[in-house]
Amino acid sequence: MLRFSKPDAENFFRVVHVENFAVSPDEKQLVFSANINGRYNLWAMDLPNAFPYPFAFYGQNTDALRFDKEGRFLIASFDKDGDENLQIYALPPHGGEWVPLRVQEGERHFFIDLSEDGRRLYYTTTKNNPTFLNTYVYDIETGKETLILEGKDAGTTLCAVSPGENSVVYGKFFSNSHSRGYVRAGGNDFPLIPDAEEPHLEGEFVYVSENEIYFLTNYQSDFVYLAKFDVSAKRFSKVLQMDKEEFSLLRYGKKDQVLYIVGSYGMEDRLYRYDLKTGEAKQLNLPASVVEKLTVADSGNLYILARSATRPNNIYRSADGGMTWEELTRCRVPGISEADLVEPEIVKYPSFDGLEIEALFFRAKGEKANGHVILWPHGGPQAAERKMFRALFQLLLSRGYSIFAPNFRGSTNYGLKFLKMVERDWGGGPRLDNIAGLEWLIKNGYADREKIFLMGGSYGGYMALLLHGRHAEYFKAVVDIFGVSNLFSFIESMPEFWKPIAREWVGDPEKDKEKLTEDSPITYIDGMVKPMLVVQGANDPRVVKNESDQIVEALRKKGREVEYIVLEDEGHGFSKKENEIKVYKQILAFFDKHAK
Repeated sequence: MLRFSKPDAENFFRVVHVENFAVSPDEKQLVFSANINGRYNLWAMDLPNAFPYPFAFYGQNTDALRFDKEGRFLIASFDKDGDENLQIYALPPHGGEWVPLRVQEGERHFFIDLSEDGRRLYYTTTKNNPTFLNTYVYDIETGKETLILEGKDAGTTLCAVSPGENSVVYGKFFSNSHSRGYVRAGGNDFPLIPDAEEPHLEGEFVYVSENEIYFLTNYQSDFVYLAKFDVSAKRFSKVLQMDKEEFSLLRYGKKDQVLYIVGSYGMEDRLYRYDLKTGEAKQLNLPASVVEKLTVADSGNLYILARSATRPNNIYRSADGGMTWEELTRCRVPGISEADLVEPEIVKYPSFDGLEIEALFFRAKGEKANGHVILWPHGGPQAAERKMFRALFQLLLSRGYSIFAPNFRGSTNYGLKFLKMVERDWGGGPRLDNIAGLEWLIKNGYADREKIFLMGGSYGGYMALLLHGRHAEYFKAVVDIFGVSNLFSFIESMPEFWKPIAREWVGDPEKDKEKLTEDSPITYIDGMVKPMLVVQGANDPRVVKNESDQIVEALRKKGREVEYIVLEDEGHGFSKKENEIKVYKQILAFFDKHAK
């Protein structure tokens, strides 16, 4: 009888991640970006054939990916080793050749739209206006470029172009919780929501005709809903809202005259179909928990990129309006049954001031469990931990570690008031929410006070550093993945187009000096007495390498135990499988060492 060894960590390292996709107008070709060969490249499938073949190799993350209306070419944008300086290219439908369209070293080009005839490309860029951004329309045939929007006073980006290119919608971004939409038509500009003094959000603008714009907003509401703007009458109206649910994605199905809306309900997404003719809304089925991208084909077929806690990103197609789904890709953890992976439990607990906090608890299974719990504060901070696959989580769970991931104040999907609670208070309420969560775990038998680790990335890395410095007694060891160590240097070094929102988001270095000092992890070096592992991408434009250098240098001067990994060809994340494997192996070894 054959005997096979149990799957090991390598199985989790080899999970394929699909990050983006585009479908040809005739739906005969699906092009997607995935790290099948260890780096992100473009692959394609000739539908209904589900076997992928190499399409184009650039070895970088793909941001935008779009076919032109006739399927004559694709638009794609890429950065370089995580520097986030996106450049825009065109590719033929058979792949291979790269034609640079908008490429300029050191600048970022955000692809927005392509005209119906495929001739004009609309994009927003840092070029000539790194702080507030400019928007141009580029004629692909003649090479002529025209400035159509000049950002002033706030970060300004193009959001949508009308079918006949007679008007455009653009947004001004004052903070992550305050943005306003405007229409430019006939040489005049006017807001979609008049006299909106209170901070609110507007986004996901969709033209269904030259005069009708549907979009998402939380104007005069705590939660995001569907709204409409009539361009001719300059009239705003509220259309559809679900109780305590945040709408997050909006797409138009022209053939059936319907809107598809993704609603974020705490830890999971829901999908709705809104009939423009009848005004009826219907909840549809979803094959996964979290939707990353939604596309409606001219035929009315739906395509989504989605994942769940135990299943990585996959592309799905529905030919019946979202009632049933066909899985076009089949990414899994090789050699491991999905039933052997861990589905998290949703828990709720009261924080220090009585505010209810929702969290995910991933419990290591049976005999594998080693009794240790890892606290994972998520990134953002205005983001959320959700029921979505993380290879690192499932790897650690397979080795016996349970994981606690709270959606502390400032997280998305819980309303505008909750979202704003982190602004100018990065290290106060959110920090105490995490501590309250640990105490709740201990009190309710989820965790042993002597067996807790701490790990986070980005804002989660910042929170890991801050919790370590101020509450080291809770933790055996700490992992910081590209986390902010000093709020003053972070504000100074952040990308230029982030700086207009910095004072509302983080704080004013002069007016809020005392608070920023109090909330900076570097202030609490003396309290960081537990072993640490620090990970940093050398090209990170968001949390620059100096943030990790500062904390590592300060700790080493104190004689503290700290391991430091610098990835020379990465930015704010992992674009190369070999780097991801290197870091995951070291994180696992770090926890195993200190668990003993």
